[in-house]
Amino acid sequence: MTDLPLLTLEPLIDAVREGVEGSGWELSGLQKTTSHQFEGRWEGESTRSAYLFFHRPSGPEWVSVDVYLDETGRGLSGNFALVADLQPLGRVGPARSLLEELASLSQGHLAPRRRRPLTLRFRLADVDQSPEEAETEVRFKVLVPRQAMEQGHGAVVAFARETLGGFERILAEEGLRTRSEDAHDD
Repeated sequence: MTDLPLLTLEPLIDAVREGVEGSGWELSGLQKTTSHQFEGRWEGESTRSAYLFFHRPSGPEWVSVDVYLDETGRGLSGNFALVADLQPLGRVGPARSLLEELASLSQGHLAPRRRRPLTLRFRLADVDQSPEEAETEVRFKVLVPRQAMEQGHGAVVAFARETLGGFERILAEEGLRTRSEDAHDD
């Protein structure tokens, strides 16, 4: 039997959960939102979104998997993100070198046929704080391919498992673990 295309948010959530939870991660939180835009080209349309947050039961506190899913009049979209808190900016080294190293990890472990955005964030708790103390976070992302949603439940589950396998390989890298050590008081 062939899977039917996923056309709405709830079946997509179910497929994502099956794939991620089947990879050993547990759901930490789920948030659904509906919004309506009344200006511009979106007038009268609504958007439904879901945010899913996962953690490894025996894993470190400094890492999570965040999944964002969106349903609009144009269809479904989404992305998976491996989120890791790193050491403060003053300890992780120059931002350019760090970004190059993290991009290399993504290239080496996430499927090359997928779009793989990378986000590096620095946050100061207060503007009086030294930049050296800025919190550092990396997000390794993979966009959910439209083709997987068109192929149905099984294809999304397989995509989720493939993506989580890549995330696990990134987490096993010494460079990431070293840059994450002591990021929090675990």
